[in-house]
Amino acid sequence: MTEPSPEKPQLENRRPIKSRGSGWAQGAARALAKAGASPNMISGASVAFAVLGGSLMALAGQSPTVVRAILLIVAAACVQARLICNLLDGMVAVEYRRGSTSGPIWNELPDRFSDAFFLVGAGACALGSSHPWIGLSLGWTAAVLAVTTAYVRELGRGLGLPADFSGPMAKPQRMATLTVTCVIAAAEPLWHGRGEVVLAGLAVIVLGAAWTAARRTRTIARQLAERGASK
Repeated sequence: MTEPSPEKPQLENRRPIKSRGSGWAQGAARALAKAGASPNMISGASVAFAVLGGSLMALAGQSPTVVRAILLIVAAACVQARLICNLLDGMVAVEYRRGSTSGPIWNELPDRFSDAFFLVGAGACALGSSHPWIGLSLGWTAAVLAVTTAYVRELGRGLGLPADFSGPMAKPQRMATLTVTCVIAAAEPLWHGRGEVVLAGLAVIVLGAAWTAARRTRTIARQLAERGASK
């Protein structure tokens, strides 16, 4: 059997993640590599989880109490499954050199779709709230800002600067906030809430993502000024 041509690891564009060195992550990556799973396949699975999770959130907004709670809990699990895929695809590509020439595309593009599916799905969940159109607007705004934070990071790299993964609302923080939002929203009927938890969670993501995009932009401007002054 011909071994896949290894992609040269782009470690300078690799998000620092503490769990990458954990036993479970190492074991899972090793098992996937032995099974012949490609990083691109794992990245594709992350989008599948996002489509499922976003759809469940949207459906939860129109569902009765018990069903709504179940859908939101499963959606929260989909958010975490997406993050696990995002962790393992890079590990299989780098540690086990299973990457391909199209790896950089699969490393970035699926993430943009995943963010949109989850955040717009959360906005659609808020259609069942007391302020439905505010929720939908927040969902779309959060999705646009999530893409913007990634764009600014790649803009910096295109200008020859180091990748900036700073927050306060980078992808891991966005997904952590969304996970907590889903879990708390699942219990919302206990205090007769009407979707306020989802609205609050999306508002936090919007504000944090806007701050993140602005912070990264300021960093790029400062680094370009410093580079220009050193010439």
